[in-house]
Amino acid sequence: MRGPIMRFFLNEDINFLVTNRLPRRFATKLVGRIARIEHPLIARPSLGLWKFFAGVDLSDARTTRFKSLRDGFVRPLRDGARAFDGDPDTLASPCDALVGAHGRIDDDQLYQVKGFPYRLQDLIPDPALVERFRDGSFVTLRLTAGMYHRFHAPTDIAVEGVTYISGDCWNVNPIALKRVERLFCRNERAVIEARTLIGGQPLLIVPVAAILVASIRLHCLDTERTLRERGPGRSPCAARIGKGEEMGWFEHGSTIILFLRKGMRLADTLAEGQAIRAGDVIGRVA
Repeated sequence: MRGPIMRFFLNEDINFLVTNRLPRRFATKLVGRIARIEHPLIARPSLGLWKFFAGVDLSDARTTRFKSLRDGFVRPLRDGARAFDGDPDTLASPCDALVGAHGRIDDDQLYQVKGFPYRLQDLIPDPALVERFRDGSFVTLRLTAGMYHRFHAPTDIAVEGVTYISGDCWNVNPIALKRVERLFCRNERAVIEARTLIGGQPLLIVPVAAILVASIRLHCLDTERTLRERGPGRSPCAARIGKGEEMGWFEHGSTIILFLRKGMRLADTLAEGQAIRAGDVIGRVA
């Protein structure tokens, strides 16, 4: 039955209607509450529906027994399930993802999908950061609902600050990206300012929330509180994170946009729609 049902829901008009033309914030809060319920009468059907619709692969999970839907979303992996090489000059994917739009930033303009441009200044509130990454590179990494939801340092970095920007929670799948202009600039997001420990090259890591994403949590601040609970604004930070160390997690699928300064480069092998895993090499720092 899964095939016909999924074909129905992947029809572009139906998918957009079901995942966007509903009270997005209400639905997100509701799913966040349901996801925390550990009572078997709620948890078991929720987990079953998630596995059915999201095509979840739990072969590398530390455990396949979850008390709640949230436990499934934020599941840790078995030791060694993701490998990050020790070369300080390579840049690793911070997460499991499907590669989206990527390439060079033209002055301060980039794309969410072909034909749908947006500007750095609309995504990032700090003009100094916009200047720092003008004419640089970017890669969009989309985490689907069934993927491993934790993200890691792409290289050895020092995190200098995190700016939380409140916003909407549109779906971030390709169907919505082709219909909603400047979608990433509308959604709730965090701007993580970092520098490489070797060479001091600046990096921006921008997790973008989406519908049903109940939270973004970061170890360098406080995982007991979501960024939404902390409130909008910039929080200074002084955290050193080794390559491959966990930085935080989403509590549902979403997107991370990684920005590189001019002079750093992405791998020529990246292609839109490509499935990659945390630790795969996606570029070089120098």
